[in-house]
Amino acid sequence: MSALRRAILPSLALFLLSPCAVAEDLLSVYQQAVQSDPRLAEARATLQAAEQDKPLARSAYLPHLGLGASVGFNTGSFSGFAGLNINKAYLSNNYSVSLSQAVFNGSALAAMKEAGSKIQASAASLAYTEQDLALRVAKAYFAVLEAQAQEAIANKQRKLLDSIYQQTEATLRIGTGDIIAVREARARLDAAQADEIQARNATEIARQRLQRLTHQPVGELTPLAHYRALGPQPDNMQDWVATTMKSSPQILQAEAETQTAQTEVEVQQRQRWPKLELQGIAQHTHGNPFPGFTENQAGVSLNLSMPLFEGGQISSQVQKAQAQSMASSDHLGSVRDAVRLNVESAFLDLKNSVAQLQAARESRASAKVSLEGTRKGYEVGTRSIIDLLQTATDYIRAEQQYNVAFYRQITARVALKAASGQLNMADLQSINALLQK
Repeated sequence: MSALRRAILPSLALFLLSPCAVAEDLLSVYQQAVQSDPRLAEARATLQAAEQDKPLARSAYLPHLGLGASVGFNTGSFSGFAGLNINKAYLSNNYSVSLSQAVFNGSALAAMKEAGSKIQASAASLAYTEQDLALRVAKAYFAVLEAQAQEAIANKQRKLLDSIYQQTEATLRIGTGDIIAVREARARLDAAQADEIQARNATEIARQRLQRLTHQPVGELTPLAHYRALGPQPDNMQDWVATTMKSSPQILQAEAETQTAQTEVEVQQRQRWPKLELQGIAQHTHGNPFPGFTENQAGVSLNLSMPLFEGGQISSQVQKAQAQSMASSDHLGSVRDAVRLNVESAFLDLKNSVAQLQAARESRASAKVSLEGTRKGYEVGTRSIIDLLQTATDYIRAEQQYNVAFYRQITARVALKAASGQLNMADLQSINALLQK
């Protein structure tokens, strides 16, 4: 066996047999993201704010109790009364307590109903944000693992091709080599070096994207162990669509927002309705209108009010609410179409990922067999260095495609659950169980 063959074959064997890099955990990364994600914090705060709409609307029908007090300094000149002629300064004071209770307020009743739909919309928005965060974390986590695997392959590829290039140059110097083989090996090595730089940058970008979600430095990540590819369960697209139409947080949010807009029309229309209010007051007055004069009184009244003309304000508010209601209804239809398309695409993508992973696994095995055959042919002199370079490149490409399919199958599982609005902690736990322990 020539020196060239003796130098190439150990490097080739090292490339085929060297183990993958080790790494670390999905649930812990997700918990970090839950604690620091600004979108999730915003959704929680928005729900807390919306929950106050109901007591605010209810307050219009609860008793309103008020206290008033005033103290005044007065000067007065009084004459012609019982022969008196008084010119003096004096103090006056007034204290009152008022209680009012709405008996009928049509717009306030509708506002309470509107507050309920606003809370439902905010709750659905929070549920969607939680599921979206879980999906983003899972994708980012496995994107880092995929990038690391591709970088490791690029590194091994560069080392292998560098070894081949060095030996082709050595044989050329002693007069037994081929200049064409040297140039081909140099070209493959240059491409491999560029691929390694690109893979290294891709890994750093993937880590930065994950760090944007956790807002903490990304350490070692537990790698994904070998697993059995699984398609959709159940394997029926219409079942997934039907479930999605009922459970999707995006649809539930749009439905609640549409209900809110429709109720707002009712609120504005009821501004024309009469309002009936029961009011009671107790009042103490001293020094008004005359010095030394004291008055204590209490009373109750039933007050009716009804707007007749407000300069067109009510009509404009009703028309505005009606237009917004139509826009919300159209938005709901758009959301339903988008969610349906999303879940159908995710369903097909998951089914395709099973076939693609199987095909990539078989392609990798075939490429490995081809590389071993070419290596043996090169040993006995029936295959050239160009053949070996090409089969090595094909094997590397098959490894890269397998890595893509390997991680895509996992993320496709999470994506279908998220698209259907069913992604939860149990799903993340089942995916986390597939990681190496």
